[in-house]
Amino acid sequence: MTIATHMATFLEKSSWIRKMFEEGARLKAIHGAERVFDFSLGNPYMQPPQRFKEQLKRVAECDQIGIHSYMPNPGYPFVRESVAAYLSGEYGADISENEILMTCGAAGGLNVILKTILDPGDEVITPAPYFVEYGFYADNHGGRLKTVQTHTDFTLNLAAIEEAITDKTKAVLINSPNNPTGQIYSKESIDALGDLLLQKSRALDRTIYLVSDEPYRKIVYDGITVPSIFSAYPNSLVATSYSKDLSIPGERIGFIAINPRADYKTDLISAMALANRILGFVNAPAFMQRLVGALQGESVDISHYARKRELLCDGLKDCGYDFVKPPGTFYLFPRSPIEDDVKFVQALQEELILAVPGSGFGGPGHIRLAFCVDDQTITDAMPGFEKAIKRFT
Repeated sequence: MTIATHMATFLEKSSWIRKMFEEGARLKAIHGAERVFDFSLGNPYMQPPQRFKEQLKRVAECDQIGIHSYMPNPGYPFVRESVAAYLSGEYGADISENEILMTCGAAGGLNVILKTILDPGDEVITPAPYFVEYGFYADNHGGRLKTVQTHTDFTLNLAAIEEAITDKTKAVLINSPNNPTGQIYSKESIDALGDLLLQKSRALDRTIYLVSDEPYRKIVYDGITVPSIFSAYPNSLVATSYSKDLSIPGERIGFIAINPRADYKTDLISAMALANRILGFVNAPAFMQRLVGALQGESVDISHYARKRELLCDGLKDCGYDFVKPPGTFYLFPRSPIEDDVKFVQALQEELILAVPGSGFGGPGHIRLAFCVDDQTITDAMPGFEKAIKRFT
């Protein structure tokens, strides 16, 4: 064996999302890209907003000496100050630049957090369905992911979370708006979760962190807002990115925000700055830091995603699919007409439609559809969706 046994095992369990992405490339080579309807990958279709392009040009033309040099591991102070000022209003907390750490996307941020808080054998609880990479992230730092099921509408099941908490629990990791379901956890449920973690932390004499993964925070519909975890629980951290709201996933830029009320805030800040360096990130990309620092609150036009959501939901409803209409993200998580979601995904492939089995997200019996695609892909795929479901109903 030329690679680590651990990695060989991971390869066997590797992400269904990437598998379907690769299958899409194969089918497009055979049939032509215009005849393959790819809903497999959450790769934003929209272009970044105009202000992003303007700032991109401005930053590129700057010839200041040392502009491409190292900076403090948490990032440029002036960028963190800009992020903190914006978040203070959005989260309803007095956040300073010292409570912000710029990261290589939300994934980099989550790895920095878990590196900072986990000891070997510690457990991280996450509601399922969940983003499949969480298990790998926890394992990276000696931890273990422990999943609990949500309710049938994908809202938080607090009783299940309470039952899962043990003396090994170090964090509860939530993702709201959620990938793959699009569900947003209500303020009432977040507040109740905060109360639960406060009680359990005291009973176990152990700090349990609440970590929120929020790259879809701005992609919400129908006037819904995403509640802040900072008001619900002091020992809380947010990891997020600009990948989805600015439509720049390939640029790998995001940040961690630490609750100003956290019990061990100074230790957290110092340890995360060190983790950013020793994990090999060193610092978030200098160019992108300067750019997003001037774009706080900016996002793509979410109304385009809202239109695509309606187009997909209306079309699938007419075909007979059963689903919870997502209040956020650009994902739909319909129920498979048969228990074997992998088999149904294969049936969709025969119609040149690429979806991802829900079992890959801890949500068996469902499929995930990413509707961050052009409208034509959605409308042209409908005959195939209808033909596939009719095979099993």
